[in-house]
Amino acid sequence: MKDAPLDLARLVAAEGGQAIRLLHRVREAALAGERPPVSPRPEIGASWRRMARLGVRPDRQRGDVSVQPDELEHRRRTSALGDAMRTIGGALTELADTSSQLLAVTDDEGTVLWRAGNATVLRRAERIRLSEGAVWGEHVTGTNAIGTALATGRPLQVHSAEHFVRALLTWTCAAAPIRDPRDGRILGAVDVSGSAHGFHPSTLALVSSVARLAESEMRERHLRAVERLRSVAAPILCRVGGRAIAVDAHGWTAAVTGMAPVDRIVLPKSFGAGRTWHPSLGVCAVEPLPGGWLLRVDGERPDEEPAPSRVVLDVSGARRWSLAVSGQAGSWRQDLTPRHAELLYLLAVHRSGRTAAQLAADVFGDATRTVTVRAEMSRVRRHLSGVLDHRPYRFREEVDVEVVSPAVPADLLPHSTAPAVLGARRDCLAP
Repeated sequence: MKDAPLDLARLVAAEGGQAIRLLHRVREAALAGERPPVSPRPEIGASWRRMARLGVRPDRQRGDVSVQPDELEHRRRTSALGDAMRTIGGALTELADTSSQLLAVTDDEGTVLWRAGNATVLRRAERIRLSEGAVWGEHVTGTNAIGTALATGRPLQVHSAEHFVRALLTWTCAAAPIRDPRDGRILGAVDVSGSAHGFHPSTLALVSSVARLAESEMRERHLRAVERLRSVAAPILCRVGGRAIAVDAHGWTAAVTGMAPVDRIVLPKSFGAGRTWHPSLGVCAVEPLPGGWLLRVDGERPDEEPAPSRVVLDVSGARRWSLAVSGQAGSWRQDLTPRHAELLYLLAVHRSGRTAAQLAADVFGDATRTVTVRAEMSRVRRHLSGVLDHRPYRFREEVDVEVVSPAVPADLLPHSTAPAVLGARRDCLAP
C-alpha cells in the first residue's frame, strides 16, 4: 500500500472513470480488513473506522430515519438558517438545476430542512431518501458529505465508493458546515449532490463559499440587532449607578458603564431575570431588555469572591463540548468552541501547565505560532476567571479537574487535527 493518501481531485482529473474503479477497490479492501492499493483520504478512513465502531452495516439499504412533518416545520421555523435561505438558494439552486444536481440544507443533526434542484435528480434522490425530513447524520447514513462534515466541523467532498453504505456509491456530494457567528455553534450544513459521473473538485470550494456567505449575512443581521439593543440600553445605563452591562441573548455587549468593556460574556443556557452568579462578573441582578439583558453587577468584585473548586470538562460528544464550573458561589456551565475544547483538554491532561510555545506545537505542530495561542487563551481566561492561571497556562492547583471522555477513546474530539489530539487517539488504538 502506498504511504501517501489518495489525492481525489488529481486522481479524477487524470484517470476519469478509472478513479471510480480504484475507489471501489480501496473501499472493498479496507472494509474487508485487507491492504488496499492506496490509502483512503485520512478524513474518509477515519469516518469508515467510526462507522465500524458504530455498527453501521456497509451492505445494508439506508434506514428510513426521518422526522414527522410537524417536527420538520418546527425545525424550519426555529432554525437561524431560515433567514439565510435566500442567500443560499440564490447562489446554488440554479447551478444545481442546470448541472443535474440538487441542493440540500440541513440542521445540525443532519435533518434535511430544504432541498431544490434538477427535477430528475430530485426524483432519483428519493430512492436513497435524500428528501426533506430525512436524517443524514453519520450514525444513520454512514460516511457522507453532510454527516461527516457535521461530525468533523470541516467542509468535505465524498465521491462514489468513499461512501460507506453501498446504496450511495453512485453519488458524489460536497458539503460545508454553517456556524452561528454569534457563538461558533454549528447550525447545519449546505450540500450539493449528484451522479458520481458529474464529480467536479470545484464543487467543494463553491459550497464552502456559500456557507461563508450565509454566515456573513447572519453576522450582519446580528450586528444590526446589537445596534437596536444599544439604542434602548444606552439611556438606561446613563441612569444606572455602579457597574452594569447590557448584552444580547448570546452575551454580546451592546453597552456598558462603570467597568471595562468586553466584546462578549458567556451566558448559561438557563438564564433569566433575578439574581445570579457569573464567573467573570460575580453576583448580578438581571433584568430583561428588548432583545437582551441588563446585568447590574452587585456585591464584591469577582476576584474577591470564593474561587471555583471543581471543573468538569466534557469532551465526550462528537460536536458539542462543555465546561462546568462549581464552587461556593454557585455553578456554571458553558459550551466550548472546537478550538477552546482542544486547548482546555490539553491543559486538563497536562496539569503542570503548558507554555504558549508548547500549546502552539500541540495544536498547530508549529511552536512559533504563539501569538495565535495567546489570543485564544486570552479569550478563554476572560470567560473563566478564577479557574486558569498563565505563565504557564494551567488549571489552578486548588481546582479539581475531571475530564469526561468519549465512550470510544478513538472518537476524542473528532473535528481536531491537532497533533497532540491525534497522538492521544493513536495511543488509544495502540495494543
